Amino acid sequence: MKKEQLLSLISLGEDSTRQFKSDVTNSDSLASEMAAFANSEGGTIFIGVVDDGSIPGLGQADVGRINQLISNAASHLVRSPLAVQTRNVRISPGRIVIVLTVPKGIDKPYFDKNGVIWLKCGADKRRINSKEELRRLFQLSDQFHADELPTKAKIDKLDKLRFRDFLRDVYKLDYPDSAAARLRLLQNMNLATDEGNLNLAGVLLFAERPEWIKPQFIVKAIRYPGNEIHVSDYLDTEDFSGPLRKVFDDSLAFIMRNLHKVQAGRGVNAPGMPEIPESVFEELLVNALIHRDYLVSASIRLFIFDNRIEIISPGHLPNNLTVEKMRAGISNIRNPILVSFVAKGLLPYHGLGSGIKRALEGWADIDFTDDQESCLFTATVHRKEQAGSPESSGKTPVETPVETPVKTPEQILRLLSENPSMALAEVARGIGKSLRAVERASTKLVKGGQMKYIGSKKGGHWEIIEKKEVKES
Repeated sequence: MKKEQLLSLISLGEDSTRQFKSDVTNSDSLASEMAAFANSEGGTIFIGVVDDGSIPGLGQADVGRINQLISNAASHLVRSPLAVQTRNVRISPGRIVIVLTVPKGIDKPYFDKNGVIWLKCGADKRRINSKEELRRLFQLSDQFHADELPTKAKIDKLDKLRFRDFLRDVYKLDYPDSAAARLRLLQNMNLATDEGNLNLAGVLLFAERPEWIKPQFIVKAIRYPGNEIHVSDYLDTEDFSGPLRKVFDDSLAFIMRNLHKVQAGRGVNAPGMPEIPESVFEELLVNALIHRDYLVSASIRLFIFDNRIEIISPGHLPNNLTVEKMRAGISNIRNPILVSFVAKGLLPYHGLGSGIKRALEGWADIDFTDDQESCLFTATVHRKEQAGSPESSGKTPVETPVETPVKTPEQILRLLSENPSMALAEVARGIGKSLRAVERASTKLVKGGQMKYIGSKKGGHWEIIEKKEVKES
């Protein structure tokens, strides 16, 4: 390294990859700094530089002493030992700066001699204080994965029919009769722990009601009017829970029912084609469900606007993966158990690294945002302006079943006015919404005086109250 290059780097100041030290006298302290860099992204320590960026440098005797400290700290005071590099750069006659380069560790986590794990935090360092941080560090080093986390669910929480069908269709096996045999099989399949509980993969794939065990791992979907997020104004909304296959199917159905339909040269009587191919969203949803960071206790969010569709997954891209590498078909496995079972046909999965490429082949206008600070990954599918749409004509939009999805309350009122004796579960199936969404909307309609239930719970019926009646009352 030349003096000019050194001065250029120092002029940038300290950050999470550069640190200044005017001198080093404590090898234990130096070891903790090295461990912090190795546990993060690696970095450089400039010895002979003051915090404010001034450069007094080191004398020749100091250089020899400090290099010996560096060797001792890297070899004996960090576990596992680190292979670091040093360069002595002359800045003036008799004055030298030692440039100590610590690589990003390949054997994380690294400890100091007291067993403390350090991480870089801006220009400083800090101890790891939580189990979640420790798990994430092990995940980054491929020693631990979130989908193998134990849960509190016993194997009696299995969806028997779903698991039975999977065993029959994939492995040609019968459903084990005894609980002991089922547990043994689940453990062999890496879906249960040695203690007899389902792990996270087992819950997400085969539990009867995963949302009762892990309520945060659902998909929240909203169709907004216009192109901005509204606090209370929406055209369609629903939360999707259940095993991964059900979450996938329901989320895909939500997107498809909120897309425009276009004739695309087909006959007038032929059904319209979706404005964006369904296969695009298949790939993006599968990617979101199996590659999200399950160490982040948050749901996947699905937002539909007039000009775009956003699928927002908890967790930024893992390890050294970048958006450019991902577009090229390079992938890292964050949840290997989920991937292995999804590849057996539980979701429409076409191979590691191929999903994003397939989505881009089906629809090129997709942006990907890796927000490391907020720990989010967003896929944004841009919609084309439709001929005759309000955006292109400047006219007030005309509400039609295709252009503007009917709100859930309106669908409920219409269906119950035709079939007053329907149960809410039947209404939910009839309009393609979850029972929870229908119950929530029905409660608002009752409180708003737009409908009421008359009679007993089993033999009663719904009565729709016309707006005129509401005003007169």
